[in-house]
Amino acid sequence: QVQLVESGGGLVQAGGSLRLSCAASGQHFSTMDMGWFRQTPGKEREFVASIAWINKYIDYANNVKGRFTISRDNAKKMVYLQMNSLRPDDTAVYYCNAGVRDGVGGGYWGQGTQVTVSS
Repeated sequence: QVQLVESGGGLVQAGGSLRLSCAASGQHFSTMDMGWFRQTPGKEREFVASIAWINKYIDYANNVKGRFTISRDNAKKMVYLQMNSLRPDDTAVYYCNAGVRDGVGGGYWGQGTQVTVSS
């Protein structure tokens, strides 16, 4: 069992930066692939980024490559998403996920944190 709690969302102007954090509890965190997803009203939840546990292989959605950076600290049971050069279309609720595979979310989700980018 893994529980996830996101933080760090907020309101930022276009071009600004935010850092999202995801705190995990549970003994299997260090052996789980972790990811971030986002969702806007009326749309499906979409993959943003993931980081594997065994070799820390990283994958990004095309529309965030070069702007977002995912990282993890297994000792602290934390996952981060550094978001730079934010755009209004990055506005969404961002969710942390455990067990992501090939861009598809696994069985564990956080409650989400709102990111709003103003133009």
